[in-house]
Amino acid sequence: MTSKEIKTLARSISQVENSSPKAEELLDEAWRSGNHAYRIGITGPPGAGKSTLVNCLASKFSDSGKRTAVISVDPSSPFTGGAILGDRIRMNALSTRENVYIRSMATRGSLGGLSMRTHDVCDILDGQGFDIILIETVGVGQIELDIAQAADVTVTVLVPESGDDIQAMKAGIMEITDIFVVNKSDRHGAEAMVLNLQSLTKLRNNYSTLPWEQPVIKAVATEEVGIDIIFDKLEQFEIMLKKNDNWESIRNERMKRKVLQLINEALSDSFWTQERKKYLNNELRLSEATDKSPFRIAEILLSSLRNT
Repeated sequence: MTSKEIKTLARSISQVENSSPKAEELLDEAWRSGNHAYRIGITGPPGAGKSTLVNCLASKFSDSGKRTAVISVDPSSPFTGGAILGDRIRMNALSTRENVYIRSMATRGSLGGLSMRTHDVCDILDGQGFDIILIETVGVGQIELDIAQAADVTVTVLVPESGDDIQAMKAGIMEITDIFVVNKSDRHGAEAMVLNLQSLTKLRNNYSTLPWEQPVIKAVATEEVGIDIIFDKLEQFEIMLKKNDNWESIRNERMKRKVLQLINEALSDSFWTQERKKYLNNELRLSEATDKSPFRIAEILLSSLRNT
């Protein structure tokens, strides 16, 4: 990409992130020209080596001739609300490649590790003709559904010390993960971690609707050990999605969620007039005296909508 193209793209993403008046027009154009990129979500607990793994995979995709974008979701700065840019700094070597674009984004308080605008930024990159979009979450391990909805494939990165994390996130992890990576597998406990995950994946494979068995891959990302295997599995997963018509169904579901989100936002904005906000605040102050429940207050507010 030329420096002019990079500036234009960066400006478009900033407009979408900040919900500028031109954001809807940019997203509308992106939706009509995009929906072709392979979106890869990388999640896992902090310190698992996600950034190093993303760096290695982006290099591999770049070397194979694919236009590759990386979205690194950083914790929000407590002062500006923006991304701290730690991952961007660690990926400096990638930024010199013509077919690689890196963007840091802030979580902006999202518990799932993705801001609401991350999905829209993916759409902008898709509309710009990127073949691969790598999305690295902040790795809070609280709400994993975010990354599963944003990506076509989800890679969960763990380390031998992640036993407690697995117990805490077991149900969510097993449902959303397509590829497990045990990074830093040269450490003590790696084999036990792999065996534990393999036993768990057998349970998931029994009820999965996809013809795919979750692989558990050992890696040492800092030494590029296991990267080729992960890369091959990602390509196999993409082929499987397209072969079984899941590629289109994922995109249709993504569009449905977006339509529902836009309608919900529009209805909410139109419903909450100053008069209704004033009524709600007044009822909250008088709730003990009037003995009204939240259901009764909601019923009265909704009845005002039906009477208009």
